[in-house]
Amino acid sequence: MSKWFVHGNEIGIEESKNTIFIFPYAGGGVSSFKNWGEHFKNSEVYFAQYPGRENRFSEKAIEDIRELVEELFKAMKIVFDFTSPYYLFGHSMGTKIVYELALKIKECGLKNPEGLIISAGRAPCYKEPNPIYHLDDDGFIEGLRRYDGTPDEILDNKDLISIFLPTLRADFIIDEDYQDDEYKKVDSDILALMGTVDKEISLEELTKWSEYTTKKFTYKDIEGGHMFIITNKEDVIKSVNEFVG
Repeated sequence: MSKWFVHGNEIGIEESKNTIFIFPYAGGGVSSFKNWGEHFKNSEVYFAQYPGRENRFSEKAIEDIRELVEELFKAMKIVFDFTSPYYLFGHSMGTKIVYELALKIKECGLKNPEGLIISAGRAPCYKEPNPIYHLDDDGFIEGLRRYDGTPDEILDNKDLISIFLPTLRADFIIDEDYQDDEYKKVDSDILALMGTVDKEISLEELTKWSEYTTKKFTYKDIEGGHMFIITNKEDVIKSVNEFVG
């Protein structure tokens, strides 16, 4: 098994209709999706584990999206043969990885994903308008509070947060410095999810994803803010299950 992907459930091959690959947000790891796998009865689930966190804490985090996508692509080929239906799910920073990965898969002539689930991520043509990755440590820590992705007990403990800062900063470089203006289209359906009170992106930035696919685009509101995958995972899982069938 690749260290890049953690198998999320024990569904049998004969029961599996498809496979879902899930890519975390900036600072997130496999534990952010604890128990998700058991809610997908017809889908085999894999969670991406980026270096610099959890069981890969000793590894240096990657701050170049092209390098990260290349490593994920190589690892994905180890755990999956690209012959059966599959989907890519990404939240926030993970949406950029999902998009770039789908393009790489297409360019390599492999079977395209049936669909992409774009969760709380602006379309590739939009760059983060209020970046924090370049701020000093104190400013960066305060900026992290905006996202509700890092617990206050960690942010308030300077010794503890200092341990996580290199990985968090690397992730935010990927997330906030990314912009693509080529409008390359994926050959997959796109389901876009947005929190009803998400202050980080606009509906226009989300629905712009419709210009990045040759297939069907739909979007759905999820009750919650930017981190609705944590505060309202039930509705997210339900939406994904409906999308993948």
